[in-house]
Amino acid sequence: MPAANAAYLATQSLTVLVPVYNEEESLGQFVVEMDKFLAQTPVATTVLFVNDGSTDGSLVILRAVCGQKPAYEFISLKENRGLSTAVKAGIDHARTTLIGYIDSDIQTTPLDFLTFFEFLPAFDMVNGIRAKRQDTLVKKLSSKIANGVRRTLINDGIQDTGCPLKIIKTEHARRIPLFHGMHRFLGALVQLQGGKVKQLPVRHFPRFAGTAKYNLWNRAWKPLVDTFGFRWIRSRWKNYDISEQQGGHAPAAAPAAE
Repeated sequence: MPAANAAYLATQSLTVLVPVYNEEESLGQFVVEMDKFLAQTPVATTVLFVNDGSTDGSLVILRAVCGQKPAYEFISLKENRGLSTAVKAGIDHARTTLIGYIDSDIQTTPLDFLTFFEFLPAFDMVNGIRAKRQDTLVKKLSSKIANGVRRTLINDGIQDTGCPLKIIKTEHARRIPLFHGMHRFLGALVQLQGGKVKQLPVRHFPRFAGTAKYNLWNRAWKPLVDTFGFRWIRSRWKNYDISEQQGGHAPAAAPAAE
């Protein structure tokens, strides 16, 4: 890794967001794989599980893991609100300069995050591209259709927006608005802010256990509807730059009563 990158990473911290919805069968092995990354990461890292209203034993497992391992934390939503809300909740609760994202189904490996660091700080987001996807034919086809329609309608250049392996600078992640299907447009939303996105091939594996939470309906029709919603947001998006600032420190303490 170039010295400039190493110097930059020495000043950074990372929160890896892990949305969880009924993944009790995968969580134990997920922690095993994440521990491998934690042993090698050049950046101070916290793993933040976001329990999205699971109805199985996922929350019990998360309590046990986070109670035993200092690098692991969790928040739990009162009810299932969907992937976009889970991701946004994680962004809102992260306290680091970088935010990563990975699914808990172990179809991608956190070790591939190690290849992302080389492209920071030059890029504001690094997005994975799932090479040699290990999915069912229906899942591959629906994702291909959804990605093709999205690129046609918004021309964002993101090859695999559904890849669950990303790192985003927190300053850009914080400005991402919450809306239905937001998770499908993270790269495009960073670009709207003037940010640069790097795309890298990552490994992809068959699902370790459990069942996929998506079908042809929510992988094809819903993304099409969400894409029109994103086009509306993009047409009204505004950026601003501050040319000068004075102050900005914490408020002074109130004088003690006499």
